[in-house]
Amino acid sequence: MSQSLGWIGLGRMGEAMVKKLLQAGHTVQVWNRTRSKAEPLAEYGATVVDNKLDLAGCDTIFTMVSTTDDLKEVLFGAGGVMTGARKPKTVIDSSSISQEGSADIREKLEAMGVAYLCAPVSGNAKVAKAGKLLLVASGPKALYDANEKYLAAMSRKAMWVGEGELARVWKIAHNTMFGVIIQSLCEITVLAEKAGIPRHVFLESINDSVLGSMYTRYKTPVLTKLNFEQVTFTPKLLLKDMDLGLGAAKAHGVPMPSAAATRESIARMVGRGYDDIDFAVLLKETAADAGLSIQPLNVDVSDGLSG
Repeated sequence: MSQSLGWIGLGRMGEAMVKKLLQAGHTVQVWNRTRSKAEPLAEYGATVVDNKLDLAGCDTIFTMVSTTDDLKEVLFGAGGVMTGARKPKTVIDSSSISQEGSADIREKLEAMGVAYLCAPVSGNAKVAKAGKLLLVASGPKALYDANEKYLAAMSRKAMWVGEGELARVWKIAHNTMFGVIIQSLCEITVLAEKAGIPRHVFLESINDSVLGSMYTRYKTPVLTKLNFEQVTFTPKLLLKDMDLGLGAAKAHGVPMPSAAATRESIARMVGRGYDDIDFAVLLKETAADAGLSIQPLNVDVSDGLSG
């Protein structure tokens, strides 16, 4: 039996994931702080509501917001979806937030009789649009099983990693590696180009080597054409995730020198004012540090997602 679904948070990721639910035939009501970002989804069959509380009658509410504080605000703040007489049965959150913040939210929701599943993802909006997200969940196994069809509709694979906030640990570890990889990829790409290998040729060779991955492939077009205005993830958001990773490392007594060095590199970009721009602008900064002036290449390269 299909449940009534609500969605809060329609940034690049949220919009793409809602479209996948709608394309799978599910009925979804949506709310976003900026209504204009929600309205295009009406063309795909979504119902746009004016207030978060309008979603309180849904069986399940999905959330995809930027920070722990944002999630607490949409749930428990003024006009939050949990502040009325009616409440959803389940909240499924796909945001990148801390383990501690998630545990606090779980405690509050369960005290209200609302079940809670953590469901962060691997992949950006382009990956989501291509239906190639990996979705990793934690919480009660029975709750995961009951909602697996919705999670599967938004991803190429959904998996359960355990109880409680373990999916938060997974996401923090994942995004920390995400940062370290882009740092290393930018460094070796600058090395290769400065030594004389055309940038697009080097990136293609890495993608076809044992080191290639979906990640290196879908970043290749922006690293080739330097169209950093096509934002998938900002330096500020990456810095937040690097801080979460290093915080978790400290809590568990795990030294992470590569992550620490990467964090400082990302912090420098943020300090230089890089805001609404793709984090791959790190390539430009790395090249400048090496005394190399890189230029956009008008070369068509595959992102590994199309076709």
